[in-house]
Amino acid sequence: MSALLTVTDLCVTFRDEGGEVPAVEGVSFALNPGETLAIVGESSSGKSVTALALMRLLGQSPGVNVSGRAMLGDVDLMTLPERKMAEIRGRDLAMIFQEPMTSLNPVHRVGNQIAEGLLVHERITRRAAMKHATALLAQVGIPEPAVRARAFPHQLSGGMRQRVMIAMALACRPRVLIADEPTTALDVTVQAQILDLIRTLQRDTGMSVLFITHNLGVVAEIADHVLVMYSGQVVEAAPTSELLRRPLMPYSRGLMGSVPLLEHVRHRGQARLIAIPGAIPDPRVRPPHCTFAPRCTHMRPDPCKRARPNLEPATAEHAVRCARWREIAV
Repeated sequence: MSALLTVTDLCVTFRDEGGEVPAVEGVSFALNPGETLAIVGESSSGKSVTALALMRLLGQSPGVNVSGRAMLGDVDLMTLPERKMAEIRGRDLAMIFQEPMTSLNPVHRVGNQIAEGLLVHERITRRAAMKHATALLAQVGIPEPAVRARAFPHQLSGGMRQRVMIAMALACRPRVLIADEPTTALDVTVQAQILDLIRTLQRDTGMSVLFITHNLGVVAEIADHVLVMYSGQVVEAAPTSELLRRPLMPYSRGLMGSVPLLEHVRHRGQARLIAIPGAIPDPRVRPPHCTFAPRCTHMRPDPCKRARPNLEPATAEHAVRCARWREIAV
């Protein structure tokens, strides 16, 4: 099966008064039709910047430098003129943004904001677009959708605004959906409804999903493959079942160890979760060796502080960025 979206060596650098700040370094992956690829990692690991770079939403100012390739079919998104990219956004490539309050226009009713993409890409009447927008609000679990379609963003709760963003992204049934923490503000019941809706659209249309999340429970439920990002780099990549069963990178193990599980509950209380010490390094002063070394319980000066490790294959489908993964995996 040929990939629908192929990203090769994506790099994003910002420039400020202190010099260049590398945010994303050499991210590569392939997304097949109908598949879900999850990107996981702590805040400031580069997940959202990767998504914004693919959508070409980081701006064209001299302070932003984006390089690499992102092939949507046979079209390189990185080299398209902005007019052509605007035709693709929303129709072939759509995104659910992380912050609905800043992503929705405060002076337009939410129904009109959902209908706008339909009017641009589908060439249908305004009445038909509003009818479709109302149906989408019902699909994402908003009660009284006809009433809510006439509301302004500030009149809705945070969870409802998040669902409006989801409805906007799904309106034109895109080939690739980028979902940046789409269920963070939702309760578990609505979260399950949204995940079911995404899976239904995948089954009906072959839509591919790039799913950015902190929730490893959601990853286990919805993702086919996982990329673990840390400090702007991919540090592990594998099929979901393989990574959850046998994580090789100490950082991936730390993420999984910090998740509360039912089996952690004992008859006298809950076992302590395993926290990852420290914090992600400032991208301005990333160490020249393994960026996770200062926080890693498996760190040894040699080889961990000798050089920055490459992302290398552990199996045909499992790649890891760690100098000691063979010893740790034993």
